Amino acid sequence: MTPRRQPSGSDPKKAKKAAKKTAAEKAVTKKATVRPAASAPAEPPATVPEPPATVPEPPATVPEPPATVPVPLAPPLDAGDRERLLAGTHHDPHGVLGAHPAESGVVVRTLRPYARSVTVVADGVRAELHPDGDGFFSGLLPLREVPAYKLLVAYEDTELETEDAYRFLPTLGDLDLHLIGEGRHEQLWQALGAHPMTHQGVTGTRFAVWAPNARGVRVAGTFNLWDGTAFPMRSLGSTGVWELFVPGIGDGELYKFEITRPDGSKTLRADPLARRTQVPPETASIITSSDYEWGDAEWLERRPQVPAHEAPFSVYEVHLASWRPGLTYRQLAEQLPAYVKDLGFTHVELMPVAEHPFGGSWGYQVTGFYAPTARLGTPDDFRHLVDKLHQAGIGVIMDWVPAHFPRDEWALAEFDGRPLYEHSDPLRAAHPDWGTLEFDYGRTEVRNFLVANAVYWCEEFHIDGLRVDAVASMLYLDYSRESGQWTPNRYGGRENLDAVAFLQEMNATVYRRVPGVVTVAEESTAWDGVTRATHHKGPSGFGGLGFGLKWNMGWMHDSLQYMSHDPVHRKYHHHEMTFSMVYAYSENYVLPISHDEVVHGKKSLVSKMPGDWWQQRANLRAYLAFMWAHPGKQLLFMGQEFAQGSEWSEARGPDWWLLDPSYGAEPDHRGVLDLVRDLNARYRETPALWQRDIHPDGFQWIVGDAAEDNVFAFLRYDADGSPLLAVSNLAPVVRPDYRLGVPDDIPAWHEVINTDAARYGGSDVTGPDPVKPEPQGRHGRPASIRLTLPPLATVWLRPA
Repeated sequence: MTPRRQPSGSDPKKAKKAAKKTAAEKAVTKKATVRPAASAPAEPPATVPEPPATVPEPPATVPEPPATVPVPLAPPLDAGDRERLLAGTHHDPHGVLGAHPAESGVVVRTLRPYARSVTVVADGVRAELHPDGDGFFSGLLPLREVPAYKLLVAYEDTELETEDAYRFLPTLGDLDLHLIGEGRHEQLWQALGAHPMTHQGVTGTRFAVWAPNARGVRVAGTFNLWDGTAFPMRSLGSTGVWELFVPGIGDGELYKFEITRPDGSKTLRADPLARRTQVPPETASIITSSDYEWGDAEWLERRPQVPAHEAPFSVYEVHLASWRPGLTYRQLAEQLPAYVKDLGFTHVELMPVAEHPFGGSWGYQVTGFYAPTARLGTPDDFRHLVDKLHQAGIGVIMDWVPAHFPRDEWALAEFDGRPLYEHSDPLRAAHPDWGTLEFDYGRTEVRNFLVANAVYWCEEFHIDGLRVDAVASMLYLDYSRESGQWTPNRYGGRENLDAVAFLQEMNATVYRRVPGVVTVAEESTAWDGVTRATHHKGPSGFGGLGFGLKWNMGWMHDSLQYMSHDPVHRKYHHHEMTFSMVYAYSENYVLPISHDEVVHGKKSLVSKMPGDWWQQRANLRAYLAFMWAHPGKQLLFMGQEFAQGSEWSEARGPDWWLLDPSYGAEPDHRGVLDLVRDLNARYRETPALWQRDIHPDGFQWIVGDAAEDNVFAFLRYDADGSPLLAVSNLAPVVRPDYRLGVPDDIPAWHEVINTDAARYGGSDVTGPDPVKPEPQGRHGRPASIRLTLPPLATVWLRPA
């Protein structure tokens, strides 16, 4: 991952104090005169009806509107309560506002800034409250118990009837609060955040936020003109959770939390669990609910049947915003599944989808961990894209970034005035490379926030797997830090024990809750047991981290280094292509040619290759076929499937024009595209290439030491012992009658891939097909075959 610096977001403007009414109250029922609908004149009757024999008597009395009765003064509001409510630092506004029994009746008190009068409407009686100054109104109703009531709030030019937010019981139960306090609420997004709901028979939205250091929290948004004075939240015990049910508002309203810090200053913050946000650079959260109807039941039923490491797993990595710039989620759903299905990839991997303020970070600096980026549409639009991919038979892996978060003052950094999501130790909090903050994995609530987030994407959006970014930066206390800039763990080591525990918990929880998912670690060191089960301890004494797969960064680095050399020098670097087999079975690997390898001066994949344009493409084709045959799963970044010559640009996206027939070199690029399609087709239909990926008996070298020839040859086996033979000649010369040892129980071999074929843009060097073994031993085997090896090419052969 290559993060970028980002600008801070801006808060919405607050309403002027001269405002006369709140938008929340605009949303409730207004008193209005009902007028009959206009209609066309009726046709005259055929006959004139007789007048009635008797004329109905008018009613004896006309109903009167509810009488407004005077109410006695309520006991004065405690000065401390009054001060705290106005300052936004009251922990229990529901204990003061709303209706409460008293010795001689029921006290009703409300805080309605800018109102001229407030009247309680209950049981057909209207009782006007007394103004107490500063927006407070109160009165003593001569009742024995608290009634169901509404408030009639009069402003200078309108009168609105509304429910009183402070007459409702808490919307969160004891179990929710207990799980939050324990850090074990696996569906945290259902408890915290903003949720439209019906509560005590009234529709509205429940707000809840974790801010244990706050002196007070209020809700501000479009429904109250961004003035939270009348919307203080209550603190729910020792959990640090603040809650408020606001009647009469729902989907589409913008909101933030106005937090009073420990020092008394205020900050306006986006909701950490917002499930929808404004389009950046705007930063408000949006109330949302989903009514999406999924159509991927067949996919989900089939998904758990075979574990990922024993199934075909060929991944197309995509940056959604630039795959075809300007497309929305729904427009992508019309094009991306068809393209990926045509090329035969089994999965797409989406670079981070969660909301991020700076597009140049490619999504790797997240502020909205629970919200798909609004740049491309709504959360349900994103669900539609995932659904269409599933219906096309394509799995969806999503980049997930729990390693760090940016410092924007409207987001997570010092959320409630003190370090909360980040570590309290500045040396542990500040990420040394990216200008961001690292999560405090030792805090139960923070760990819960992240673990639940991983579950959220899998359960709410049917994501099939999470590729976890920058795992190495989480695992080591001294990551990118010099001596004296870090403190050893309690055993004197450099391992971040809190991060280890978090990753183990995340993996165990996701695999338990969501059948068939896979987690993939981008881990660039030799940490022991990344893909080992969490309950199995290795030589280091740690249990496994519990990932399903791990990116093989060593293979990527070594093989690209080898391919970058001129063929005449490759014999001196032969080990760079063979060394990966020394450790191939230490983890469950993915071979990644990702976005990180084709930016920032690293060149595109084809441009890394030496030689002229023909040789570059030939090298690329041979390399891709070598990669697809090598043990491990495959990942290829968009644009590399058709030999794009330029580096990837998030602003421009792939150079699709290279596939336009009107462009002169189109066959050059189309040939590589056709090869990728054929590689995926042969791969999926050949279990030897994926079924035994993590078993040493699924691979055998035929010749791994032919450095002078630049030749590599090996066998892959499926569970039934059926082989595939892969041979790469990475020299620019034809090698006729090249003898290779083979098993003696295969009567003939048939060529299924030749990257030098004319249809791929090659020189079309071929040999006899099928080729039959001869009883001449070679490479320690009783039989051998003679092949004509094309230049700079890889060939695959299967039993005929």
